[in-house]
Amino acid sequence: MQSIFKIDSLAVSIEQGQNFGPCFFVFSIEYNSKSSVIVQFILRKSHFMDKLAVIAFGGNALLRGDQKGTIDEQEANVYETCTYLVPLIKQGYNFVIGHGNGPQVGNVILQHQAGEKMFGIPAQPIDFCVAETQGSIGYMIEQQLRNVLIEEHLERDILTIITEVIVDKDDPAFHNPTKPVGPFYSKEEADKIAAETSAKFHEDPRGRGWRKVVASPMPLQINNVKSIEKLARDGQIIIAVGGGGIPVFWVHSNKLQGIDAVIDKDLASSLLAVEIKADIFIILTDIPKVYINFHKPDEKALDRMSITEARRCLSDNQFSEGSMAPKVRACIKFVEKSGKEALITMASELGKPGAGTIIYAE
Repeated sequence: MQSIFKIDSLAVSIEQGQNFGPCFFVFSIEYNSKSSVIVQFILRKSHFMDKLAVIAFGGNALLRGDQKGTIDEQEANVYETCTYLVPLIKQGYNFVIGHGNGPQVGNVILQHQAGEKMFGIPAQPIDFCVAETQGSIGYMIEQQLRNVLIEEHLERDILTIITEVIVDKDDPAFHNPTKPVGPFYSKEEADKIAAETSAKFHEDPRGRGWRKVVASPMPLQINNVKSIEKLARDGQIIIAVGGGGIPVFWVHSNKLQGIDAVIDKDLASSLLAVEIKADIFIILTDIPKVYINFHKPDEKALDRMSITEARRCLSDNQFSEGSMAPKVRACIKFVEKSGKEALITMASELGKPGAGTIIYAE
């Protein structure tokens, strides 16, 4: 005789506070020769209850606009962001975290340039710098998320995967750099650096200054995607496509090589979400919802937006490039290819009813 009782709470804490998320207890009842009842309790993880999410951390999760970028500042920001993931874990979600690296990769490029100028240390190309930031930012997220899990008596392995993303070396983006990296400069500072280095600068759409821009080609294929999916579905928290992934291209059919670019992390995370068949794609940013007529007297927050409405808003220039426009495009791509929903919101809104802006298919 066997009876199965579903545990209805979000999470079940047992021995030493260990939390197994949504699960089932199986009670196996037997009778021995003396008619005594033997009851066995078996805890089984309910894999079919787990949903898979891809969550793209915005720049605010790592570094705020008024900060210098010290390790203490970045770790505090990452810890705070990770606390907001707890409701998803308790709701039975597995997930993969993507993240940006705009400020960090720009700073790493500056460090390489300074090392070459002052000490003769060869400066490395941008793809190498992206790989460096995948490791360093992945380390911070791993450590701070683990600290959060310990505080919450939750147990998950957390793994950072150095991720190459294939692009087309003939992508038009290489002739029109648009991806902002590094710190903000005044117009005078930007002009001076541009004259010295031939770098290109664009003004920030939110008036925070001028930033260097580099090529941002479309992501075409993510390496090791099957392993990323398997690890995530087995319950590990995976950090992947950091900074949009390390940009590589096929020199010929059996040789990959890096290329100078920074891939948009939202587009790369969207592609990853499609390829691992995620149930939802979430982009975290520094505002609670998507707005039309943003920062105008008649601005309006959107609770839901179909992909048709999203395209219309893009064509009407409702969303600025370098800010909300690429996020909305990334969500459209995911919804189109998966038929599932995407969400844009602040980290602090996760798990709340009516949080953020849902982007959905027709």
